[in-house]
Amino acid sequence: MTSPTDELLAGLASELGQKLLQAKLQLVTAESCSGGWIAKVMTDIAGSSAFFDCGMVVYSYEAKQRLLGVRAQTLEAFGAVSRETVLEMVSGALVNSGAGIAVAVTGIAGPGGGSDDKPVGSVWIGWKRRGGYAQAQLFHFDGDRETIRRQTVSAALHGILAQL
Repeated sequence: MTSPTDELLAGLASELGQKLLQAKLQLVTAESCSGGWIAKVMTDIAGSSAFFDCGMVVYSYEAKQRLLGVRAQTLEAFGAVSRETVLEMVSGALVNSGAGIAVAVTGIAGPGGGSDDKPVGSVWIGWKRRGGYAQAQLFHFDGDRETIRRQTVSAALHGILAQL
């Protein structure tokens, strides 16, 4: 898979911003491996305060627990890079914000940190609308750290668009 360009990500963010405005929704992000990149591309847009509520970068287990309410038992049983964790992250993002829609990402961007069952490029993305059910999908991205992170941002934005 090719690495999405800055222009492609900006275009996706702009399209999403318009759809969020039309839906009268604000977005909250809960990001681990993307390090705030989803929030960055959304807030690069002038006037983004109309559709972007807040973003949280939660790398450590402690931050996931404190800021998003991810249960210690979930992290111990399944690890940070899991369906269970991303579902708790996306739900916690909505609980701790005024937003109407949330996206959460957790994964292994590399170059290290991978294992046989969770190789580098494994990324869980979760989406949820307030009052709805959370959805999560596992992606397996290829490339270096930046390429994996760019693909994560693109997939996250596409997933939010699909929710709208």
